[in-house]
Amino acid sequence: MKEKFALEKKNFILIAIGVVIIIAGLLLMTGPSSTETHFEPDIFSTRRVVVAPLVCFVGFVFMIFAIMFRPKNKKDNN
Repeated sequence: MKEKFALEKKNFILIAIGVVIIIAGLLLMTGPSSTETHFEPDIFSTRRVVVAPLVCFVGFVFMIFAIMFRPKNKKDNN
């Protein structure tokens, strides 16, 4: 008898895509940091303050979708 898992292969692929999106958002947040002697104005750039957190948020929402996604099977339709 074949075991039935809660998530299928397609779900895991979508979850992996979501993880990649989140990692991309975290990489967008990286950049030079300010020190005590040198102020780096890039820490307030639009990319680091707006775009990167938005990309991470989209990645987390996509992961919720990936977990909830239920692929259509031909056997279930009959």
